Amino acid sequence: MMNNRFLSPFGIILFLTIKLSAQMMTPEQVVQKQLDAYNQRNIDQFMSTMDPEVVFYNFANGERTMEGAAACKAYYADLFENSPKLHSNILNRTVFGNKVIDHESIIGRNGSAEVVELVLIYQVDLAKITKVTVLRKRD
Repeated sequence: MMNNRFLSPFGIILFLTIKLSAQMMTPEQVVQKQLDAYNQRNIDQFMSTMDPEVVFYNFANGERTMEGAAACKAYYADLFENSPKLHSNILNRTVFGNKVIDHESIIGRNGSAEVVELVLIYQVDLAKITKVTVLRKRD
């Protein structure tokens, strides 16, 4: 028989806190899940990592390039559909608090054989990607 004192408000809060923190993904796990979905061209899995208010920025000028989950889904659904050989390899990954910085080598974008190198800085809050800043390699 369970002791009723364990079910005090404090006990319930403590239990729920431990349970929720055990289920919460780390920023690196969230970004890896997003990358795996990208490489599988799985739009639903990809979007499951995005915050409804996600914002994308161009690092070079600070300009917002995409805002919100609807815009993100439309862009990536189109990219996935038109890129049957799309694949990103991580050349380097740094995790810094809630930021994950990936140096990626991407092939197959929109059917192109060209290799595209990007550095992406992901900000993850409450197990969702809230901000992505993109640095493009210039020759």
